[in-house]
Amino acid sequence: MTSAIKNYRRFWIVAIFAGWSFDFLFWKQETIGINFALFVSLCLTAGIALLCAEGIRPARLTMILLPSILFYATITFVRMEPLTLFVSICATAGLMAVLVVTYVGGNWVRYDLVDYVVRFFRLYVSMFIRGMYFIQETRRQREAAGAQDKKGEVWKRIWPVLRGILIAIPIVAVFAALLASADLVFAQRLGDFADIFRLDRLPEYAYRGLYILILAYFLGGILLHAATQSRDDEPASGKPVLAPFLGFTESAIILGSVVALFAGFVTIQFQYFFGGEKNIDIAGYTFAEYARRGFGELVAVAVFSLLLVLALSAFSRRKERLQQAVFTGLGVAMVGLVLVILVSAFQRILLYEDAYGFSRLRTYTHVFLVWLGVLLVAVIVLEIIQRQKAFALAAVLAAAGFVGTLAVMNVDGFIVHNNVQRAIDGAELDIGYLESLSDDAVPTLVDEYFAAPDSSRLKSDLDSALAHFADSAKFKTDRSWRTYHISHARALDAIQRWEGASP
Repeated sequence: MTSAIKNYRRFWIVAIFAGWSFDFLFWKQETIGINFALFVSLCLTAGIALLCAEGIRPARLTMILLPSILFYATITFVRMEPLTLFVSICATAGLMAVLVVTYVGGNWVRYDLVDYVVRFFRLYVSMFIRGMYFIQETRRQREAAGAQDKKGEVWKRIWPVLRGILIAIPIVAVFAALLASADLVFAQRLGDFADIFRLDRLPEYAYRGLYILILAYFLGGILLHAATQSRDDEPASGKPVLAPFLGFTESAIILGSVVALFAGFVTIQFQYFFGGEKNIDIAGYTFAEYARRGFGELVAVAVFSLLLVLALSAFSRRKERLQQAVFTGLGVAMVGLVLVILVSAFQRILLYEDAYGFSRLRTYTHVFLVWLGVLLVAVIVLEIIQRQKAFALAAVLAAAGFVGTLAVMNVDGFIVHNNVQRAIDGAELDIGYLESLSDDAVPTLVDEYFAAPDSSRLKSDLDSALAHFADSAKFKTDRSWRTYHISHARALDAIQRWEGASP
């Protein structure tokens, strides 16, 4: 029930403030910097303070999410590498959604995938409809209240004044713009305010005011959802959405067939790929031809296998203990073989990196394989202890680990360091690719520049790459404090250090 929020004026003031803060922090800002983390912090602080003032306090398990949310929000002004930035924003938004849907109940650690899907869908619907219901309900409550207390009488006097000011501001702005446009002396007397009251800026103000109100409405719906729809003591999926419909025999045949196929593939891997270059030569391929391909397909096999195990586990009937034991054994065997396939994929990506160097895509795959392997191990453990519903929590933790690893390792700096090391060992250094990286790469480039031998080709190549960064427009453009970025600041310091040492 939306009546959980009693002070509707304070509620809408907070919602409009959040909408305005988004406009203030992001309007005409071409890049993301500290503004995203500030907006997230403002929304969390204002929202939790408002709900606590209404007597709606968060569960302890819900509050555990706050450090993670702030960590991923902080990453957005620490790293500039595109995927790290994107997944950090997604992780922040996703964890904030989890916080909202479990604000009072705090049962997010017990949810399965169905729970998350259902609750996120409800949150999405609440963004559109819950604010409207709240407006209608508060209007009915005000009409039914009749007599007002002293506090209400004070607000009754103040509120019309505030509304009058809000209505007068755009009207005065229009007239001031018209008068300033008609009379240069009047425009001069307005001084610094003349630019604000320019006639050609009125459509911009109308547009910004409209989307601030729309955003405030959506944020209000999210707050109302946290106040009224997050009290569930039990996960929504106590009963499965779709009852098991696949017989044990069919499931066993499917799993057994896939296990047999994977066993054959793994046997070949041990005979040829893991066996070394001599066995590959016997089969008519060079080791490079055999090894430096296929890791993408093997990753796809691992992902689809994971989905297959989860689907069969959810939709297969296993009434007897023996059936459950057989299904678990086949599932564990399948996932175990997939882990061996992942090892093969991991070795292939290592060989590919050794042959052609490091790139963003190869580094992403490198990290993803590790966390996919961790998730597969978790699936084996959960299947053995019959806690399959905890897979959602394992998936959330693995995804958070993947994002956190990208943030901590500094993908672009990692690429620079490893490609430079390859160049030291005699490989070709792709300077053009290094110049395409983000500001995250610059401090590492400078460090490698100073570490390179004087008068060497490597030092000359690194000097060329740094000159490209120093001459780029982004290093010459003044940035607003809203887009302050630690990565950019560190890159500037590194460039200045390089310029100070250059002849």
